[in-house]
Amino acid sequence: MSSKAPRPPEVAEFLIIGAGASGSIAAKHLSDRGFGVVCLEQGGRVDNSEFWGDKPEWELMSQKRWHPNPNVRDLEQDYPVDTSDSDVNPLMYNAVGGSTILYAAHWQRFMPSDFRVKTLDGVADDWPFTYEDLEPFYDQMDVEMGVSALNGDPAYPAGKAAPLPPLPIGKIGMKAAEGMNKLGWHWWPAPNAIPSKPYGGRNQCVRRGTCLTGCPERAKASFDHTHWPDALKNGAVLITGARVSEITVDEKGLANGARYIDRTGRERHQKAKAVIVCANGVGTPRLLLLSKSERFPNGLANSSGLVGKNLMMHPYAAVTGYFDEPLESWLGPAGQTIQSMEFYETDKSRGFVRGAKWQVMPSGGPLGMRAAYGGKPLEEAWGANLHRNTRKVFGRAFEWGIIAEDLPDETNRVVLDPNLKDSDGIPAPKIIYKNSENTKKMIDFHLERAREAMSAAGAIDISLTPLMRDCGWHLMGTCRMGNDPKRSVVDQYGRSHDVPNLYIYDGSVFVTSSGFKPTGTIAAVALRSVKHLIESKQLQEVAA
Repeated sequence: MSSKAPRPPEVAEFLIIGAGASGSIAAKHLSDRGFGVVCLEQGGRVDNSEFWGDKPEWELMSQKRWHPNPNVRDLEQDYPVDTSDSDVNPLMYNAVGGSTILYAAHWQRFMPSDFRVKTLDGVADDWPFTYEDLEPFYDQMDVEMGVSALNGDPAYPAGKAAPLPPLPIGKIGMKAAEGMNKLGWHWWPAPNAIPSKPYGGRNQCVRRGTCLTGCPERAKASFDHTHWPDALKNGAVLITGARVSEITVDEKGLANGARYIDRTGRERHQKAKAVIVCANGVGTPRLLLLSKSERFPNGLANSSGLVGKNLMMHPYAAVTGYFDEPLESWLGPAGQTIQSMEFYETDKSRGFVRGAKWQVMPSGGPLGMRAAYGGKPLEEAWGANLHRNTRKVFGRAFEWGIIAEDLPDETNRVVLDPNLKDSDGIPAPKIIYKNSENTKKMIDFHLERAREAMSAAGAIDISLTPLMRDCGWHLMGTCRMGNDPKRSVVDQYGRSHDVPNLYIYDGSVFVTSSGFKPTGTIAAVALRSVKHLIESKQLQEVAA
């Protein structure tokens, strides 16, 4: 990206808040069609040379500079999050590219059933569109991201093949598949937004396995590489180090820009004809709640009272198996080699509704394996036993990760903390979140099934990690979409019911969470929304 950025216009045609997945898609596709775009991003640009995945200190640096929890990382561009009333810590990264800087690049689609949960299972609500409606946008995003996958997974409807062949599943994938085959359970090579061959100016994956702390190879499809170069070439203006404090409205109640604090500490106001919010499932409701006014006393776009409610963060558990033979389980990708939807759909005889998706993940480096002893006595993890245990398990273990569907609950929510503030004095968010009884029953069931799979694969020792706290990567539901303004914040295209020129494109618009990593669906939904905006631009109301 060029270091010479154009000056922003006095009034932007479209103002985008947040340069992560959805904001990147909006910026690229709007600017592709000649629309003027200004984007405010509170983080900065990250150069690939800053990542530590190719350095010996990688595991140590991952615990601070590249830690996904902003409260642990505590960088200047972060804001604190009060998690004292939450079972799960929200995870995110503030930068151009957003959390895709640190994501594992799982690139999955939701299942057709995920859009019809109310109809099929009598819980939550149906989405205002179907899998079939979203399918062409899934297809396009596969191409834009350079997805590596094997077509033909019987768990899904037949569709277009991904642009690249799948990444190698490695010895851990083969070993896990052995166990699944013995049991007659579903598995399939996992799709990833990581190129198995050079693609779109990005390098081929070298399977370093450090995806979760940034990709030093410039292989992983993060949005700073896939979409922002084109947006900037098109003339989009990207302002980094911009911490937005309020979306402003005019006398008609239309959004007319945003106030932000720049890197010098100066407060500025970027005017705009329309505003698109893409600040994630915590940042977006925080900003709307901050944007109170006489016309909107409960926060912007909040006549339903649902802004901040129905937070979903995907409870996560894992089963780790240890084996006699070397499995090269430090090799990537870090996120998944194979996946299973064997127990994904509802079976009410299990005592809960909905299900979970499984994924095989490598065990990582020596420190990661030391952490696997977290539930055992300290003397087992450190001291004289450290080297013995490392030799025993390093390269000889892998994990079945379990992503449980998180059903919406209005009591799980984002609010403004009355005391906690960020470094600019802006009220910080507070997370109130409890795992449901349905979630706990689901996790217990899947842990036992995954234990069976590990045993069938020949594991000599098995450890279970139920309901991790640092797992809230997926921030969804806090500004849900729907057709009824009383039961939703935006319509099916992300347009606010209350403010006709205010749009939300990130995961906060999700109606339900599914059991899949949401980035691929966030991208497809954002693409569908921005294309509709472009096609209907002449019908849209804008600020003067």
